[in-house]
Order: sequence, then C-alpha cells, then structure tokens
Amino acid sequence: MTKLDEYLRISEAAEYVGVAPNTLRNWGRCGKLMERRHPINGYRLYAKKDLDRLLHEVDHPTQRQPRTRRPR
Repeated sequence: MTKLDEYLRISEAAEYVGVAPNTLRNWGRCGKLMERRHPINGYRLYAKKDLDRLLHEVDHPTQRQPRTRRPR
C-alpha cells in the first residue's frame, strides 16, 4: 500500500514548486508531471519525488544543441 504522506495536494505542491495550481493542472494534462488521485476524495496528489525531479531539471537543464536551419 502506498503511503499518502509521500504525496502533496495540489495547493501544497504548487507552493512547494513555486507555481500556481493551474500550472500543475496543465502540466498533469500534458504529461509533464504525473498526477495521482486520492482513493477516497479524488483530489489530485503529487509525489514529492516527482516534484523534486522537476525542480532538479529546472536547476540543471541539459545542454541543448543549437537549432540548425533547414535548407530551402
């Protein structure tokens, strides 16, 4: 059984990450962040480890290759 204390509700998660709750909803819809639902009340829940991963990605972005132009 999963421990629910490892998860944050949407308002707590938004404050933890420093974004608005609607931003988390959008990220959940587009698959950027995994959403789970509380088994009894259906509230959105976010795993602390997923939020920490997201914050780490923001702090340490991978080096992107510069875009090259396509020949015409």
